[in-house]
Amino acid sequence: MTETRKNYTRPLDIKHGQVDMAHGAGGRAMAQLIEELFAKHLGNEYLAQGDDGALLPAPGEGRLVMATDSHVVSPLFFPGGDIGCLSVHGTINDVAVMGAKPLYLSAGFILEEGFKLADLARIVQSMAAAAKEAGVPVVTGDTKVVERGKGDGVFITTTGVGVVASGDELSGRAAQPGDVILVSGTLGDHGMAIMAERESLGFESPIVSDTAALHGLIAAMRASGAEIHVLRDPTRGGLATTLNEIAQQSGVGMMLQEKALPVKPAVSAACEFLGLDPLYVANEGKLVAICAARDADTLLSAMRAHPQGAAAAIIGSVQADPHHFVQMTTGFGGKRIVDWLSGEQLPRIC
Repeated sequence: MTETRKNYTRPLDIKHGQVDMAHGAGGRAMAQLIEELFAKHLGNEYLAQGDDGALLPAPGEGRLVMATDSHVVSPLFFPGGDIGCLSVHGTINDVAVMGAKPLYLSAGFILEEGFKLADLARIVQSMAAAAKEAGVPVVTGDTKVVERGKGDGVFITTTGVGVVASGDELSGRAAQPGDVILVSGTLGDHGMAIMAERESLGFESPIVSDTAALHGLIAAMRASGAEIHVLRDPTRGGLATTLNEIAQQSGVGMMLQEKALPVKPAVSAACEFLGLDPLYVANEGKLVAICAARDADTLLSAMRAHPQGAAAAIIGSVQADPHHFVQMTTGFGGKRIVDWLSGEQLPRIC
């Protein structure tokens, strides 16, 4: 029996259509998918060049910063966001915490045969809105299709390019004993939003992902004049893993204050219910800042003056420690080690 050939000269049926293998074969169907879906929503002067890469203007003085991240979150849609905006925010943040101004993004899509075009359009539209709001366009990309059952709907890899002025670079190697540690807001929102949606947990107070691009907040922090040594976004592994990474990079120790950690009651309750520690739960719209002690209050005020830093808090300090331990003074006055995340607490959260 001969299979009926599909007509790829007709417009895409976004409402009822599905991804099929031809959409990744490099022919007419793929060109149609790119033109009628990706270019339609993500289009700009650089993407319109239509080449295998984008010819971009030179950034002028400074150094280039590039970061790449793959996104495999499950479910694809969750309270507060989806894989589309998450893929934009996550990579912008990876560039911005290096001290750079994010300039451009690339996006690579791995689509599974049978994935609904309506869902793909929703994801691409979300990416487009996030990129437009951030002022960081998607200038080049790639699409591949795998057989049904060989993927999980859609995976997205984004790469970001930015520029940082000489002398303004930030690194996890720059924390110093005596520095102060701050966070820009409540911990664990994204990871628990994913978990609640994945497990259909009906908490009384809905938990919403904090996914957001943070370069605007970072610009406000830099403008305060505070001497910032380290910025980092605590994604997979949460705050605990991020601080352990910085402690190792800088060759220092850290002491946190449990009472100072900002955690929403709903997130705290959900973590307790599931046996999780919010220190290890991922965030996608928060940052950790480490600054000179004399500038801590100045930096905190600048963070709280920005909408994305309204719940910012000073949570601890950097100390000399040859073992590079991250420790915490508990609410009962004792001390405990805040170790690296062991294993995978919450898989597929970004």
